[in-house]
Amino acid sequence: MKLHEAKTAGSNLFTAYGTGYVEINGERHSGSLIVTGDSIQPWAASSFETLAEEHFSALLALQPEVVIFGSGQRLRFPHPRLTAALTNAGIGVEVMDSNAACRTYNILLAEDRAVIAVLLGE
Repeated sequence: MKLHEAKTAGSNLFTAYGTGYVEINGERHSGSLIVTGDSIQPWAASSFETLAEEHFSALLALQPEVVIFGSGQRLRFPHPRLTAALTNAGIGVEVMDSNAACRTYNILLAEDRAVIAVLLGE
């Protein structure tokens, strides 16, 4: 599926996605990722089954307002203890499948929100 171009020049936007990959600014990526408006980096969480508190608490350093967690091709909710460090810090955590996470991230970024997308690459 192709997404429409937004007016957020210089920011990382999801431009396409499919099974096992996402495109950010036209560049294809696979694997688990942390995406912010100005950075793309691998995320240590390799699968839903291996998620740990450290995977989410490491996001605190990025000082997001909201974290969009893309759980892969199907919607799966992590145990609340895994995201507790974020919610205890007043950071919103939204859970959705990865395709919905890409779309939601683009909308929030266009609204100039401090948003992070974390996507499982499975």
